[in-house]
Amino acid sequence: MHDSERLMVRALALAAGAIMLTSPNPRVGCVIVGSDGQVLGQGHTQRAGEAHAEIMALRDAAAAGHDVAGATAYVTLEPCSHQGRTGACCDALIAAGISKVVASIGDPNPLVSGQGFARLRAAGVEVQVGPCAAQSRELNIGFFSRMLRKTPWVRMKTASSLDGKTALNNGTSQWITGMEARTDGHAWRGRACAVLTGIGTVLHDNPRLDVRLVSTVRQPCVVVIDSRLQIPLDAKVFMNDRAVIVYTAAQDDDKQAALEARGVRVVRLAGPNKKVDLAAMLHDLTRQEINELHVEAGEKLNGSLVHEKLVDEFLMYVAPTFVGQGRDIAAFGPIQDLAQAVALTIESVDFVGADLRIIARGAGRSQF
Repeated sequence: MHDSERLMVRALALAAGAIMLTSPNPRVGCVIVGSDGQVLGQGHTQRAGEAHAEIMALRDAAAAGHDVAGATAYVTLEPCSHQGRTGACCDALIAAGISKVVASIGDPNPLVSGQGFARLRAAGVEVQVGPCAAQSRELNIGFFSRMLRKTPWVRMKTASSLDGKTALNNGTSQWITGMEARTDGHAWRGRACAVLTGIGTVLHDNPRLDVRLVSTVRQPCVVVIDSRLQIPLDAKVFMNDRAVIVYTAAQDDDKQAALEARGVRVVRLAGPNKKVDLAAMLHDLTRQEINELHVEAGEKLNGSLVHEKLVDEFLMYVAPTFVGQGRDIAAFGPIQDLAQAVALTIESVDFVGADLRIIARGAGRSQF
């Protein structure tokens, strides 16, 4: 492994430490190295509105008494070049005397998109782009999706028996999978900007849909698809003082006012058959800066999302048990030919405790 790749792997590890922290900003890591190979400073992006990775690395170097003039900064994403919630990182690197920047990949944000590199080069800073580009992009798949496709990266989480049942016919589903799988699921829930469910799940299970089994400093927003605006005002999704968005197809001014009084954002997006327009919902979430949308819903909403080809990735926990008759993962169809089946690519298969975790993506979903 070349030094540039080794140092970028270190920067990526820092970025990975910010998975549950930075949304809606990308997860970025930075390592500043002197001419002798000594690490002078390092850091990762903080919460939105706080310091980016480059600033944290510069601060770390300053706190250790290191002069970074002439040093090289290894950063997992193009340094920003615009005044957003914070100042431009490329300007901070220039002002600090950094002589070279090695970046994994360009920033897809149209406000940056090569301008950071151009400003660095114009100031005489050598720029190299490419080491670990695929890993950096994957770490920020939702950010790239929002910027390039104008839609969040939609990840559907399911927990089922080996014969594909998520619950008994009477709705009983706790617990098909083991504690290790549930804990892992909370980690994936925690990395998302928002967790999506349907009104059927709210009415039947009354879930909290928060992150409890792993440590986090940020709770994702909750999104509920509620075509008839049936959600109870005391539903548990309203706990934890976090953002909640309810999408509906109904016109109910009194119920909407009551929800809004609780701080809930109610959005009316009526589609066919008096149902919520799911594609329009995703575009609205893009405007709300949602990068990764984590779906935990029942077979009907899952089926609609799959049928409309709106799911990018499936996070599937499979328990070593047979249930027999029960509720399916996603209810859609029936299709008339196997050629109409949803084609997937298996990305990984791992044991999580006694259960399997399968990650699969729609064919070509990552190619944007």
